Amino acid sequence: MKKVLKQVVGIDVSQDELVVCLGKMYDDLSPGLVRHKVFKNDHKGFSSLTDWVKGLTEADVPLGFVMEATGVYHEGLAYFLAEAGLGVSVIMPNKISNYARTLSIKTITDKTASEAITLFGLERKLEPWAPPKGIYKRLQQLCRERNQLVAERTIVKNQLHSEKAEARPNKKSIDRAVKRIALLDKQEEEIVLELKVLIKEDAEVKKVVLLLCTIPGIGVLSAATVLGETNGFELIRSRSQLASYAGFDVKEKQSGTSVKQKPSISKTGNKQLRRAMHFPALAAIRSDERFKAIFVRLVSKHGIKMKAVVAVQRKLLEMTYTIYKSQKQFDKNYLRVTTDQGQLAEDIV
Repeated sequence: MKKVLKQVVGIDVSQDELVVCLGKMYDDLSPGLVRHKVFKNDHKGFSSLTDWVKGLTEADVPLGFVMEATGVYHEGLAYFLAEAGLGVSVIMPNKISNYARTLSIKTITDKTASEAITLFGLERKLEPWAPPKGIYKRLQQLCRERNQLVAERTIVKNQLHSEKAEARPNKKSIDRAVKRIALLDKQEEEIVLELKVLIKEDAEVKKVVLLLCTIPGIGVLSAATVLGETNGFELIRSRSQLASYAGFDVKEKQSGTSVKQKPSISKTGNKQLRRAMHFPALAAIRSDERFKAIFVRLVSKHGIKMKAVVAVQRKLLEMTYTIYKSQKQFDKNYLRVTTDQGQLAEDIV
C-alpha cells in the first residue's frame, strides 16, 4: 500500500460557492485526486469543509489548503483557516492559469479548476498565508474606499457637465449633482484624515511611508496603497515578484513565423497597485530628469506614450520595494533632480 507524503485541499472560490478537491502525494511521487465536494462560501460552509477534510485525511501527514486570490471572496475562508491553525496558501490567479495550461485539461470548469489548484499545491512548495497586520488591512480598506469615491465623483461631474451643456438644463438636477459632489468631497477629506491619523499612530508604518515618499512622484496616498495592498511587503521576495503581483509582468505570444503578438503587460494581478502608480508616474516624468529620459527614450522607440508611462509605473513600484528593503531614502543627489514629496510627507504625517 502506498504511503501518503502530502495532502492538499485545492479550492476554487466564487462569490457563493467553494468547489473543493482533495489530493494526496504518495511515496512514489505520484499525485492522486481523492474527492470533490461543493460548499457554501459562508461561515457554516467553512465549518462543513474542515469537518469533511478531517474525515478524509491522515492526522500525521502534512495538510495544506490552497486557493486563488479572487478579489475579496477568498478572504473569509483564508481568515477562518488561519485562525483555526490550518496551513493555507493564497496564490495569484496567473500562476494557476499558467500551470493549468501544462495539464491535459480541455474543458475549464470550477471542478477542473479546483483539480489544477490541488495538483499545483501537491507539486510545489508554497509559502503560508498569514492574516494582514491590522493597520495594513485598514490602509487597504481606506485607500480602496477613497478610490471608489473618486470614481463616483468623476461620474457625477461628467453628468453635471452634460446637464449644464443642454439647451434647457434642469436647475434641480444641477443642484442635486452639486450637492452630491460636495458630499463626496467631504467624505474624501474624512478618509484622508483617517489615513493620516492611522499612519501617525504607528511608528513603524510612519517610518516606511516617509521613506517611500522620498521617491519622485510618490506621495502619502500612493505609499499607503502599496503597503495596504502588499500587507507591508509580507510575501514579496523580489522586485520582479512585486511587478508580477501588480500585473506589470510582460506577456508575449510567438510561434514560428505565423503567430506573433506584440508584448504587453498581463494586467493579471492587483489593479489597485497599477492604479496607484499612474499619477505618481506622470509626476515623476515631469519633475525628475531620469524618469523623463526613460519616458522620452521609450516614446522615441515605439511612439506610444501610454506604453512609456506604464514602464515608469513599473519602475516606481519596483523602487518602493528597493527602498523598503534597504530602509534608506531615495538618493536625490544621484538623480540630480529633487522632489518635494519627502517634505510634503513630513508636513502631512
